[in-house]
Amino acid sequence: MAKFATTLACQLAAAIPEAAPFIEKAVKAEPGLLGSSLVAQLRRLVYEPFKAAAKRFRLLTTFFLKGPFLVVIDGLDECEDRIEVEAFIDDMLDFFRKNPLVPLRFLITSRVEQHIQGRLENDQVRLENLVNYCSRDDIDTFMCACFEAEKLRSPVIKAYIRNHGDWPAKKDKDQLVDHIGGSFIFASALFKYIVDPTNNSSTPMDRLPHTLNMNPGLDTLYAKTLSRSQNLPYFSNVISALTLIFEPLPIVRIAELLGIDTFEVVRVLVNLQAIIHIPGTDDLPVTMCHTSLRDFLTTQSRSGCFFVSPSYHLELCCYYLALNLKHLLGQTPLSPMGIRSTEWRTRSSWHWKEFLEVISEPELHVELDRLSYLPSQTLPYPHLFSFLLLFLWIFQDSEHRPPNISLILTKCIESLALGLEGDHAPELKMKWPRRQFYELMTSGTVKTGFVGSLVIHQEQALAMQRNVQRVEAAIKTKYSEDLSEFSWDPNVDEICMFSRLGGWTIMDAFMGVYQLLKWVTAHAEAGMKFAGPYTTHALNLHVTPRPSPDAYAVPRVIISLQPYAQASVMVPYIPLVDLVQ
Repeated sequence: MAKFATTLACQLAAAIPEAAPFIEKAVKAEPGLLGSSLVAQLRRLVYEPFKAAAKRFRLLTTFFLKGPFLVVIDGLDECEDRIEVEAFIDDMLDFFRKNPLVPLRFLITSRVEQHIQGRLENDQVRLENLVNYCSRDDIDTFMCACFEAEKLRSPVIKAYIRNHGDWPAKKDKDQLVDHIGGSFIFASALFKYIVDPTNNSSTPMDRLPHTLNMNPGLDTLYAKTLSRSQNLPYFSNVISALTLIFEPLPIVRIAELLGIDTFEVVRVLVNLQAIIHIPGTDDLPVTMCHTSLRDFLTTQSRSGCFFVSPSYHLELCCYYLALNLKHLLGQTPLSPMGIRSTEWRTRSSWHWKEFLEVISEPELHVELDRLSYLPSQTLPYPHLFSFLLLFLWIFQDSEHRPPNISLILTKCIESLALGLEGDHAPELKMKWPRRQFYELMTSGTVKTGFVGSLVIHQEQALAMQRNVQRVEAAIKTKYSEDLSEFSWDPNVDEICMFSRLGGWTIMDAFMGVYQLLKWVTAHAEAGMKFAGPYTTHALNLHVTPRPSPDAYAVPRVIISLQPYAQASVMVPYIPLVDLVQ
């Protein structure tokens, strides 16, 4: 609902010119208003300007003669941000509770969704079930109008009518209307399927009888239509992207995101016009004809082989990271693409959070490993992306804390080693390790407090040490820098870093990510030095703000590793092979 308030304000100004000066005044008085919350924008740009304009004589006269003004919001359930939908409803009801005499009303249509219906079940609201008002005659009139218009357009139907008489026959049309029931959505979808101009394998006359066997719930129609493009290259990627992206994209942007040619996207979509709106120009977004298609695709029991797994959020996250990296390597800092670079980083973080919501830790590692098998032309640098995501998960994400910090850190160091060792293009290998994190992915701050417990066994400590050595070797070979001289005393229990993660880099000798990982590894190695092969060493990882007497100093944090209170007791470690046996 990002543009909902501003769109409503524009329509308000056009319909009621008296409100325009109040809207303009609000925008000028608060320069940051357009970037504020939906509730604040609706208050300042819609409700208050209307309330002020309603006091004018012309509007009062109109109200007494014709009744209150009406705002129509169709399909509120299609707005995917449930939190903002709930905030809109709550604030709207609060406004009318405090201003019951304002001559303004809202007419909202929606499917039955709990987050909407639950809030509208209120004494201020009149709820109606539209099923009770949708008659067979309305569907019949709609279908007749559609068929009459198509008969004027289609040369195939014209030729059929010349030889066989009118089409469709009244009996067939009546049977179709009865099959549709009272659903205009189903009626529209079936008609598009019947007259689909891209389907060269059959005629509208052939397809009409088939529609009578389709489930009124649309699942049969969706499956039959999708099967037409199912075997095309990139079908799964295109459909998955359309299903899971947060805002619809034009065809050229979908191709850009997936790293494929535009014609490949068109090939997939051109056969699906019965269920997907394809605009006539490249700058307009591709949209689904109805949100029920998204519900179908994300419900495995309904969609079967067309199911879009929520784990695809990880691929979308990395596709956006790849776009941003391409921008960093090919554009100047002052390029207009910088705005889109910020957008790509933001959308990448959104998809990563969605991925963490639905995935378990074992599945997460499987999905990250799977990235390395994707074609390099569509998803380059998978190990780099795995490293970034895992590192930021540990030190920035406060909503989804990793359940096993030790395993994530080990995988993080391994991904960094693989990313540095890979055969990257020269311009990449010289740039990305020196880039600050805000350019690569984030500009947020390090989360403070208890990060997690490191329970490290000997095998894991050795793996961390080997991977740190691989990182050092790769940096020395490819960047002609020897960072091995910067070693850490394992007795040093805390280090100081910038509080803003965006300022961190990989290779900075004193404030770099590599040095932080090396420090953790040194502690892990020291803890296991005198331990047996089947024991573990336990540490707590904390991040605390560092007080600064200078208000203008760059904020910093203290990262510390502290032994468990019972650290002297070594916990037995049972290898996975023993558990299997």
